[in-house]
Amino acid sequence: MVVPTLNEADNIDPLLTRLIALDLAPGSFEIIFVDDGSNDGTPDRIRAWEGRANVRLLERQEKPDLTGSILAGAALARGDVIVVMDADLSHPPEQLPALVAPVLDGSHDVAIGSRYVQGGSTEGWPLHRRWLSRLGGWLASPICDVSDVTSGFFAFRRELATTIAERACGYKILLELLMAGQGKLRVLEVPIRFQDRTHGTSKLSFRHQWTYLQRLMTLAGGTVFVGTPKIFVAIGLVGMAIDALLFLWLMNLGAGLALAHVMSFFAAAAVIYSLNSKWLLQSHHAERLRWSQFGRFLTVSVFFLFMRGGVLAVLVYGWHVSSLLAIFPAIAATAAISYLGFAFYVFPVTQNLPSPDVRWRVASLGIVAFAILLRLIYLGQAQLIPDEAYYWNYTQHMALSFLDHPPMVAWLIWVGTAIAGDNEFGVRIGAFVCGLITMGYLYALARNLYDKTTAMRAILLLAILPFGFVPGMLMTADAPLMAAWAATLYYMERALLADGKWAWLGIGIAFGLGILSKYTLGLLGPAALLFVILDPASRRWLRRPHAYLAAALALLMFSPVIIWNMEHNWVSILFQSQRATGIGNQFSLQWLFLHMLLLLTPVGLVAAAMALWPGGGDQSNPSARRRRLFVRVFTAVPLTAFFWLSLFGAPKFHWTGPVWLALLPAIAWMMGQTNVLRSVAGRVKSAWKPTITVFVFLYAFALHYVVLGIPGIPYIGFGQHYFWREATHEIEQIVGEVQHRTGQKPLVVGMSRWSVASALSFYNKDEKPEWELMDIRSRNLFGDEAAMFDFWYPSEPPTSRPIILVGMKPQELERNRQGDEISPKLVRPGPIQERTIVREGKVLRKIYYRIAQGYLGT
Repeated sequence: MVVPTLNEADNIDPLLTRLIALDLAPGSFEIIFVDDGSNDGTPDRIRAWEGRANVRLLERQEKPDLTGSILAGAALARGDVIVVMDADLSHPPEQLPALVAPVLDGSHDVAIGSRYVQGGSTEGWPLHRRWLSRLGGWLASPICDVSDVTSGFFAFRRELATTIAERACGYKILLELLMAGQGKLRVLEVPIRFQDRTHGTSKLSFRHQWTYLQRLMTLAGGTVFVGTPKIFVAIGLVGMAIDALLFLWLMNLGAGLALAHVMSFFAAAAVIYSLNSKWLLQSHHAERLRWSQFGRFLTVSVFFLFMRGGVLAVLVYGWHVSSLLAIFPAIAATAAISYLGFAFYVFPVTQNLPSPDVRWRVASLGIVAFAILLRLIYLGQAQLIPDEAYYWNYTQHMALSFLDHPPMVAWLIWVGTAIAGDNEFGVRIGAFVCGLITMGYLYALARNLYDKTTAMRAILLLAILPFGFVPGMLMTADAPLMAAWAATLYYMERALLADGKWAWLGIGIAFGLGILSKYTLGLLGPAALLFVILDPASRRWLRRPHAYLAAALALLMFSPVIIWNMEHNWVSILFQSQRATGIGNQFSLQWLFLHMLLLLTPVGLVAAAMALWPGGGDQSNPSARRRRLFVRVFTAVPLTAFFWLSLFGAPKFHWTGPVWLALLPAIAWMMGQTNVLRSVAGRVKSAWKPTITVFVFLYAFALHYVVLGIPGIPYIGFGQHYFWREATHEIEQIVGEVQHRTGQKPLVVGMSRWSVASALSFYNKDEKPEWELMDIRSRNLFGDEAAMFDFWYPSEPPTSRPIILVGMKPQELERNRQGDEISPKLVRPGPIQERTIVREGKVLRKIYYRIAQGYLGT
């Protein structure tokens, strides 16, 4: 037993009394106290016991350090098993036999006295100490899989002490021990009742906590600039000063926000890299800095440049802070985050590398965090696309359901805008939350099917593949569908593979919420039935009531849609049935493959095919075969439905998105296999790294591009679906001109199915009283279908009010979808005109309009 001490005189006698009272066999144990310079008589108290028990004292002369003390005691020990415990009686000595037994019998390498497993507890600690302990464990959880990694009461085989890194320090040697094992140690957690000390004072200080964070970062693979903090801070401050001064100078020259922030960022980054390379980083990296490191530095810099652009947009456009002031918090926020990118990716540790599993976990955590933060920053700054504006119009005409979608998307937007206001952030916050829910359920599913590392890789794939990133950013019906799909899969796995009867309740709720989001989730019903038929162990559920009760619960939750359809002659069901028989009535299988390629990326599509291929994957035991059957069935059944539909009509590009959720854990598992380096699977595995980098770059680039722009790159291809805020302001000017000239308020008609009318309605409301809002209709005035606008504005009587037709294309203002001219329904229609919309000297888009002096009716 190794017991480190520092001013614990009052605890020595009670501790040894309780240890001796355990009646352990003489000669089977020794107690080594390692004192770190106590000045309260602790060594004298220990010496008083040396003649009466197998007690020894080692007095260290070095700087006090808990890890150093324990390693010194372990080196002095004669036994094959080391037990570490505190001297303050917070660790119950009576638990020693239970703790040491698993190591003595050879069944485990490490046994931990845990406060956080079932049966464990913490007593007497103030709330802030409990939080600090939990926080320490939570921070280590991505790289370490024990519940109480900050425990100071544990047993281990003595030879393991030699595996701990030479630079190990701090007060949490257990973490050092576990990480040195590279994930290969057999670890058991034994519940204990932890009690706060009654004598003496705690030695925990901010310095200890800071050392813990530094060691945690090093063990995870990041570089900590120990011994050079002043140089590091000085270089950082020089870079920030250059950044801010150059930005202010360029803004005063009229360079524009995007150009000023890009130029100043790269100038500062170049200076910081040069100074770090010369004075700081070479002291931590023996080899010369290579071009590959500069490439990584440039990559990380670009990522955080785009993130800083979003922060600037929030401050300048969202909070209306002067750009001359906004640059300072933007620089500070980005610098704090970018440090982690540089430490882990540009200049990672080169010695005592963490295991491949830990490296995967750290990379997954960093990329997922970046993707989430990127979404959150740009959530309220990127303008709505017409689809989102259309669903926002749902909330202006709330109903039990709608023609083209169930009501969940409307409910989420209504809640979001009620909390955050009628703005882009309020519309999209529901999608953001749904994205986090999807991640949570997918993580749990992948961990149940495989392991924690695979689960983190699955979340990484969800964060970077287009089918996962986009629904977590844009508020469409796919956002809640993805969350409900992931939840349904999780509960299906718990019910069918883990035999959890209460999971059927979760299935009923998740399935009900899913079909309230989009009817597509109903495809998981036939998938579940097929799995139960194919899997002998699951057939018993056909004879039990759980599945039928879950179906009844889902149907009950779906009742608002049923009621709405009953009131409207089942129009939504008929509408979706027509889509199911094919959009366009043409063979479109090639388009389905193209859409899958876009949603999964080429590497992802090949990986998906390999995961579904017969004979591939893990089939090492019956459990693995059932797992593989689960993944295949819940992917193949919905996918087969879409294959069938594409034989007769064109599918929508996003339809198959949620289908891949069931397959992501298998793809993530394949990414971690080490025996495939020379096979096709090995090449796919190697291709993931550039794929991840490219797509993270594309997302960050695209968001920066649409919000702030990219200097020197014009806006191309935005003529129809974006920059509706500026387009609406242009139409408002036209409306004002016509109203001033005629004395009547014009009727504005969006000449697309719903896009134009929806976008104009959303952006026309900005800070305007009701009487100033435009009177907006859709193209159903001219005999075309207009989705829910057919219900909201079913007809319009003839009027002498001026009519302003607005379209994304000139031909929309001439003929309807059937090819009939619309001029006969207008009074004195004018020519088609266009306006070019410009911002900061850059052309954004064009808008087309046509003015008539009245409307003759349908």
